[in-house]
Amino acid sequence: MSRMIILTEADLKSIVELDAGAVACVEDAFHALATKAVAMPPILRLDIPEHRGEVDVKTAYVPGLDGFAIKISPGFFGNPDIGLPSTNGMMVLLSAKTGLIQALLLDNGYLTDVRTAAAGAVAARQLARPDAAVAAIFGAGMQARLQLQALMLVRPIREARIWARNAGKAEKLAGELTGDFGIPVTAIADPHAAVAGADIIVTTTPSEKPILLAGWLQPGQHVTAMGSDAEHKNEIDPAIVTRADLYVADSLRQTRRLGELHHAIKAGLVEPDAGFTELGEIVAGLKPGRGSPDQITLADLTGTGIQDTAIATLAFARAGSAGAGTSFDS
Repeated sequence: MSRMIILTEADLKSIVELDAGAVACVEDAFHALATKAVAMPPILRLDIPEHRGEVDVKTAYVPGLDGFAIKISPGFFGNPDIGLPSTNGMMVLLSAKTGLIQALLLDNGYLTDVRTAAAGAVAARQLARPDAAVAAIFGAGMQARLQLQALMLVRPIREARIWARNAGKAEKLAGELTGDFGIPVTAIADPHAAVAGADIIVTTTPSEKPILLAGWLQPGQHVTAMGSDAEHKNEIDPAIVTRADLYVADSLRQTRRLGELHHAIKAGLVEPDAGFTELGEIVAGLKPGRGSPDQITLADLTGTGIQDTAIATLAFARAGSAGAGTSFDS
């Protein structure tokens, strides 16, 4: 007989927040990816184009951890038009020793949202200038909100700008964030103007054509592009990959296939086998990060299975400590 715990979205929100602990959890995962024999197969992907739908399945095993997660992550980008969230999903945590299910995490995408935002915080901590104070966020969805919240955990953000194709959504989000975070957040209709003078730029959209152009960037800026998690998505001008003084991938194998790097390779700007730094290598001290205040840095985040295993493991541990969830014997 084995025991399994079921954790609902409400359970998970009560024990896992976007906080320093979540950022540390994801940072440790990147460290492990650079220093341990992590098993992380390519993403399994299913497209349902007639409904603007996609489903990703991600997993990773980290030597030394008792469990590993398998995540099913649907994104249906027409859902907001019918009053439904664009993302949902679930994670299953299995024992690395026996393969038995330890936990079913019915998070509706919440843990993915947290770990994705935490990865943005890790990238900013490793690559943005320490005095970075002005953020420009492209997008007006949940991840736009969380990326700003994550940045405020690691940098002294005192002002933010929001740009989105839907100006009404940008205005609404800017007003909410001003109230929630206590800093001025302004919706800006011109994306070039949103970037001008910003220290950190984060793109959080499912765009299929560039919304951030290379000619807009200024010395000292850091860009985190986290929306290009599929071959057809492309948020930033491919020339930014070569314009940047330092390009950093979450997983080079993934970004060559489906990140912003993929588009730079396709455009002939970068050789397919060109070597670049991975974020975990900087976290682990194996490669240097930002070298000077004037450098332009770029983090290409496609989302990795190791982040899912890390956040699921954190949730399972906290659920045990808090007595959260519903247990079943099977």
